Amino acid sequence: MRLFFSVRKNRIFMSFVAILFLFNLLNIIFNTPMIADQHWAQKIFYVHVPSAWVGFLSYFVVMVSGFMLFIKNNDSWDDVGLAAAEIGTFFMGLVLITGPIWAKPIWGTFWIWEPRLTTTLILFLFYLGYFMFRSFGGNIERVRRQAAALGILAFINVPIIFLSVQFWEPEIQSHPQVEMASQPEGILYPFIFSLISFTLLFIIMLRFRAHILKSKHSINLYV
Repeated sequence: MRLFFSVRKNRIFMSFVAILFLFNLLNIIFNTPMIADQHWAQKIFYVHVPSAWVGFLSYFVVMVSGFMLFIKNNDSWDDVGLAAAEIGTFFMGLVLITGPIWAKPIWGTFWIWEPRLTTTLILFLFYLGYFMFRSFGGNIERVRRQAAALGILAFINVPIIFLSVQFWEPEIQSHPQVEMASQPEGILYPFIFSLISFTLLFIIMLRFRAHILKSKHSINLYV
């Protein structure tokens, strides 16, 4: 950890992201408008959707890292994949928390077994199994390769989640469909700003966590 922050550009980037993210949260709380039929629940939108985006982006990195591990046979890609999986699962957990918080005042219940919610939960549970496998799978080299294959396979669910509103009949859909391009500036611009803030947060988290994992492996080699 000390080595990571000893690099000046890491400290500057970390400070910039922290300030930007704090400003984003304050902007969400105090400046974003409230829609008449949603009131305060509307503000969850600026956290819920960017969290989902970061989760999907993380799992995309897991998939790419899995392919690169097989192609390059370099264990550093396993560190990147594991770091991205941890971050993605954290943010998908946040999605599964903020979603029901929004749903209660809007739908009258915390959970509905509709396609997008259900497929998101399946992806989250898949990655919990992924971490269990990595912890109890046995031989390290074999586990790394099999985990890479699992990460590649798991990404199949991401487009299914994204397109779930088109795969299933409208009668069983409850998830709101928002056309961001048609939203007023008071909603669109804060949303874009939040999306950028979450993306930058993901980048610094990925770099930091991958650095920690790589350092642990380096220490183990000399023990």
